[in-house]
Amino acid sequence: MASENVYVEHCKGVNGLDKVILREIRGCSAETTQILSSFSFFPLKQVYLDGGQVTSWKNEFREQLLFLSSKATFKPPNAIRGGIQICFPQFGTIGSLEQHGFARNRLWSVDRDPPPFPANTSHRAFVDLILRHSEEEVKIWPHRYECRLRVALGPGGDLMLTSRIRNTNTDGKSFTFTFAYHTYFSVTDI
Repeated sequence: MASENVYVEHCKGVNGLDKVILREIRGCSAETTQILSSFSFFPLKQVYLDGGQVTSWKNEFREQLLFLSSKATFKPPNAIRGGIQICFPQFGTIGSLEQHGFARNRLWSVDRDPPPFPANTSHRAFVDLILRHSEEEVKIWPHRYECRLRVALGPGGDLMLTSRIRNTNTDGKSFTFTFAYHTYFSVTDI
């Protein structure tokens, strides 16, 4: 995350979970909860480190663009119901892992020294997150990896997610995975 990025705040969210708030000056926002900070005149995007998940994204009229269930508990290791879930290394139930894999149920870290991303993020509030394999995970999915996610909020309120998966197996063996942004959009009328 760029230190000169003045629209980034680290704080506690629901149930004391760590989150990152991204602000955009024109009024658009994306956030992971329904909670607004004391700087609510700025557009927001909040990202929880639990699951690396965006749970809210608002336009310049502060209209909610993502759905978040009223049953969302924000209690790890359960996935947060709604928003944009990161599904890795498995999407759905095709495979031996839990539905949608384990990335949405793991604690991600802020990556303070990420490799360069191909997308231009100048004039954007952004945060870089990383999820690395754990020895517990290797027991259920025998591969070592790095999953990186950049979440960016542009000057017009556009939301951009960029992901990269890196194989860190020491033996050089390849592995197969599936990946998805499982997005729950808010719909006012069907």
